[in-house]
Amino acid sequence: MENEVQGRGKLALVVVGMVLLTGIVVVAILRDAIVNRSNYQVSVTGTGRISYTPDKAKVTLGVQIDRAETAEVALQQLTERVQKITEAVEQLGIPSEDIHTSQYSIQPHYEYTYDSFNNSQSRVVGFDANQQLVVTVKDLTKENQSVSKVIQGATKVGSNQILGITFDVSNVDDLKHQARVAALKDAMEKASATAGSLGVRLGKISGWWDNVVQAPGLDPYGYGYAEGKGGGAGLVPSGTDEVVVEASVSYEIKK
Repeated sequence: MENEVQGRGKLALVVVGMVLLTGIVVVAILRDAIVNRSNYQVSVTGTGRISYTPDKAKVTLGVQIDRAETAEVALQQLTERVQKITEAVEQLGIPSEDIHTSQYSIQPHYEYTYDSFNNSQSRVVGFDANQQLVVTVKDLTKENQSVSKVIQGATKVGSNQILGITFDVSNVDDLKHQARVAALKDAMEKASATAGSLGVRLGKISGWWDNVVQAPGLDPYGYGYAEGKGGGAGLVPSGTDEVVVEASVSYEIKK
């Protein structure tokens, strides 16, 4: 009887041991599949660059009126100048729908005085007015519609602020597509070279993404202040720029 009990105990221990061993093996397999699977791949990043010449631009012009006697006088002076600027720009062949106001304000101009205890007192000494116009130049190939011509014409009749110039291009979506294709091609070539160096073979693509790093119209080109006395605008070259796209591609490695 005692031998029979001992035999059953040993059998139970063997069964428990086999179950534990099986569990350990299963966990190891799952761990390898989950944790190490990502190691069996090659990930590379390619860059695509496409050069372009801008064919349009946006010019932000401003009129600043300082310390007018009354708000009505400030408004009148501002309106007169803006009207002259609009007419001057339209004479260059730029339609009215390509001229719009981006900012408009009229406010008191305060002067502050301080007593011996550094307490301040303010009083209104006039009124300030400001209006900003954005002029869209849609065809830089036309000589009379150059950025320089717009600035020169506007400052001659009363604009005393040149607040920004942004160059752009009409076929930006096509340029982004070309840059994306170039970036993917660059990534594929890098992946092939990397696999060759490692002595492995590439399998199917497991994932990819792309990102537009640089494109036209993202940042303003220059800021400045003009006296509005009719002087020349100088040269404002548009030059050339690039659309830049990065693409990352991941390949599985064939075992």
